[in-house]
Amino acid sequence: MKVLVLAIDRDDDFGKKAGVKGPVVGKGKCIDAALKLSLADPEDSDANVVYAAVRLYDELKKSGEFEDVEVALITGHPDVGVKSDLELGRQLDEVLERFPADGVIPVTDGAEDEQVFPILSSRLPIVSSRRVVVKQNETIETTYYVIYRYIKEILSDPEASKVFLGIPGLIFLLYGVGKLISVSYPQSMSIISNIVVGIILLFIGGYAFTKGFRIQIFKAIMNEFIQVIFGVSGLLIIIAGMINSYANIDVYAQELLNEIPQPGLIKFILYVHSINTTIIIGIAVILIGRIVQAYLRKDHHIWYNIAGLLILPTFWIIVDVTSRYALSVINFHSFKTIMEISAAFADVIFSVMIATFIRKYFIEWASGGELEAGRSDQEVRVAEKAT
Repeated sequence: MKVLVLAIDRDDDFGKKAGVKGPVVGKGKCIDAALKLSLADPEDSDANVVYAAVRLYDELKKSGEFEDVEVALITGHPDVGVKSDLELGRQLDEVLERFPADGVIPVTDGAEDEQVFPILSSRLPIVSSRRVVVKQNETIETTYYVIYRYIKEILSDPEASKVFLGIPGLIFLLYGVGKLISVSYPQSMSIISNIVVGIILLFIGGYAFTKGFRIQIFKAIMNEFIQVIFGVSGLLIIIAGMINSYANIDVYAQELLNEIPQPGLIKFILYVHSINTTIIIGIAVILIGRIVQAYLRKDHHIWYNIAGLLILPTFWIIVDVTSRYALSVINFHSFKTIMEISAAFADVIFSVMIATFIRKYFIEWASGGELEAGRSDQEVRVAEKAT
């Protein structure tokens, strides 16, 4: 078995610093190349890689384990990546023409050079490998390479740069503006600090929320503008109703119960009853926006939203009756309560009937009459066959 001991210089330090052009084949030539690099830059570890490769070559020669052994050096390109790897592959092919090896033992000084192992294994088997460490912790170059790779990825990837550079940049920017303002208005430092912290938390929380639920805000606003407007309006109605009910809960309790209950379950049920109407109105506004958007797009799923809008009164009646019953304001034996429950059942039946009817209508409407046209064409073909 013929084995090639191969020293690898991926970033072409031999060419840049010592003027050595790869590939270099043979023990004497490799030692000359290493001496040139050592004189040009004594701190460069690539020279030690070649020395280690020559030493391994001598050991394998003496051991007689292989039929023949050769040592060589291949150099890449300063532009580490595709360009350097292509050059390494070209030089390896040239070396194999001179010495047709059956296996290779790569000698490197760290993780960066080891990235070319797939190039080697695509041409001949890797018998073994050796990493050279010279007067330093073995993980230093590996750690440096990993950090360098991730920093490069962050700078080149737009999505990663937003998280690792954009958000910290915004934080520093807001704090810088706050510091500048506080110089002119030192008495407002506390207020400015709270505002800055609030904006930062709002931005980070909003970004995490939209990314977590895969919500594309700007795309949604552009593509579903009407639905977004109605949706925001509905949410504002619900939020305003909840705030108003919370602020006037005692007044509402006095009107409904003729007393103000202590904080607890009764007050919570009273609060749910008080926000029932505004929640239904807010949901109705949101559904109307979906209906308008679906109508403009000729989407046959419009009937889902219409059915949901029609069944909202049932939901309002259920919450209203159950919450008032829990507060002991009504009982299920009263005529008014029975009429409300009957109205809820009637609304469900009416909604189901309407939804069943409009479903078929909107499917045909969304298809633009294609169903009717298809039927007409089929009838014409049947008539032609009959004649």
